[in-house]
Amino acid sequence: MTRVSTLADAVLPLIRTRSDLHRYSAANAHGRDMHEAIDILEAAIPRTEPAEVYSVTHKALASSLKVIARADDSSGIIGDACRRLLELHPRAAAAAKTPVAKLIDWMMKFQFDDDEVDYFELDPVAYAPALGDTGMKAYRKRLAEVEASLGPRPSEDDRWTSGHSHEWFTLDWNAQRLAVLDHDIDAIIRTHAKDRKVAAWLEDTAEAFEEIGEIDHAIDWAKQATDFDRGHQSLKAADYWCGLLEAHRPAEALSARLSVFRKWPSSTSAARLHKAAGKSWPAYRDEVVATLAASPRDAVLFALLTLKEPEFAWNLAHSLALDSDHTWSELVKAYEKVDPIATLPIHQRLVENELVEAGAQHYRLAARKLAKMRKLSAGSDKAPDVNALIADLRELHRRRPRLQQEFDRAGLP
Repeated sequence: MTRVSTLADAVLPLIRTRSDLHRYSAANAHGRDMHEAIDILEAAIPRTEPAEVYSVTHKALASSLKVIARADDSSGIIGDACRRLLELHPRAAAAAKTPVAKLIDWMMKFQFDDDEVDYFELDPVAYAPALGDTGMKAYRKRLAEVEASLGPRPSEDDRWTSGHSHEWFTLDWNAQRLAVLDHDIDAIIRTHAKDRKVAAWLEDTAEAFEEIGEIDHAIDWAKQATDFDRGHQSLKAADYWCGLLEAHRPAEALSARLSVFRKWPSSTSAARLHKAAGKSWPAYRDEVVATLAASPRDAVLFALLTLKEPEFAWNLAHSLALDSDHTWSELVKAYEKVDPIATLPIHQRLVENELVEAGAQHYRLAARKLAKMRKLSAGSDKAPDVNALIADLRELHRRRPRLQQEFDRAGLP
């Protein structure tokens, strides 16, 4: 049996630190230590007394919040560690049979009284097994007391300028999660969809219904979010809607993917339609290719990455006057295997475009492309032309010593 001091000694020093975490690299390094600590903690659960696991988890969570409050967590590594502890905490509390009153006090303090970090939420659904029916009633009562102390509820538009914006946000979050816990359809719609003015709220409603197994409702609300407008939130909801259909009503999935492609034509929506179509893809190919022609980049990427037809992609790139250097770069990598000499003019253009901007990175990329051109042209009648191009570029940029250096490093003549 693992002793609590042993587990705590293994975990907590990796969570806590006095180091300066305002530096990005230092924060990332400590974040990795934190994840190692949580790995140790999770691995110890099967052979450790639940009370010990809860004690260490609780201390680790408190320390992790102090850490993130003074860290540059731009990469999100420390935040992810905090979320792992937040997911473990209610499970550990339930296994340890933590006193309900004590747990509720902590939950309320965490959400309403902790000024250090206010961008993590607790999920009352996750804490329900630890609280039990009696505890959940007490918890709801405490939430009601907080709400009563705030005065009149502000409108949705005014909530963010309210002096109690954090409290109202937290209460609304709890109302949403408690509606899910109760499997209350009307309450889910009221708390998630709100006034139905935002597509993301409609998708939130769908996700809540999926969580409680109300799949028909989930599909309906996901479709409403998809149909809301042509914005990015509706596009995100559209993929969710299609995913629900693929999982629960597969006979309807292809039609849905087709409608999404027609509304938001792109290489991504075309790829998803292609996958859904399967053996029936030839019936949709002409429409998809013709539609994507309005966006040469999407047309070429679809032909190259989804259809895996580099020759078709090459022809499209020329006929549609593709002007995306990044897409051309992807295309020539594939087309070099088909006709390496044909790619040389494109490589040259990419090199010249790269050298429009000064800087070591631009010079390095240009040098690599030129080295690739020499390799592709080796033994052909184009080899002298490539060497002449390099000589011309060296002369043209003779006052750029770093360029000359990068060319030398790449082994260019």
